Amino acid sequence: MEAGQDAVLTARLSDAVRMAEQKNRCHFVGFLDEREAEIARGVMRRLRFDRFLLWGGHEEAERVLFGAFPSYLDPEPSAFPLAAITARFRREDALSHRDFLGGLLSRGIQREALGDILLEEGRAVFFVREEVASFLVGQTEKIGRTGVKLMEGAEEPFPQAHRFEELSAVVASPRLDCVTAALAGLSREKAAAAIAAGLVTLNYREETSVSCPVEEGAKLSVRGKGKFVIDRLGPYTKKGRLCLTGRKYV
Repeated sequence: MEAGQDAVLTARLSDAVRMAEQKNRCHFVGFLDEREAEIARGVMRRLRFDRFLLWGGHEEAERVLFGAFPSYLDPEPSAFPLAAITARFRREDALSHRDFLGGLLSRGIQREALGDILLEEGRAVFFVREEVASFLVGQTEKIGRTGVKLMEGAEEPFPQAHRFEELSAVVASPRLDCVTAALAGLSREKAAAAIAAGLVTLNYREETSVSCPVEEGAKLSVRGKGKFVIDRLGPYTKKGRLCLTGRKYV
């Protein structure tokens, strides 16, 4: 199923580029999740098309729109057909990301129309395709059983997108099995077994080679153990082992 969905996405991205080049107009696809955004970057490399931008409303967005731009326009966030919406609610009402996701999708919009949902006490900021913004504001008075007040627009600073736990380790090499073991708290043998079983993704793609090299900036997920980002590899210790620093999403 995933391969078929990827083929459909690739076709849509290619069509967006064709529209930009032949019809001289912007064309947008998404929202895309992180894996789909990585696919989009790969498709653009293969097409040798660089007049594109991935934007989700804020700098750390996980869900983004893909925009292909014609030669006479510079790719910029202001051109994207997305809107920010603010939801206000009582601070004592502990609404979660799942609550908002379910509540908004229950209004009948597609997941592709909904971007990131950022939460803090008493406020949520979320991003949507602009064509559904007024509908959601007009039709949403509750999330679950909790009353909310929605309005278009959002004041910065936005609620924090992510929280991290800092990590550091010393590994034998930047091989995937070594890095996975260090970050997930596994033995190297168990890390290798998890990789072989398809439980590890590197930059949003399943990777089953234990010897695959991991680079700085890589994002690694281990099913059941969490998601990590590699900030730095190096320097080497006097014994020839590699220092690693990174973060775990919490």
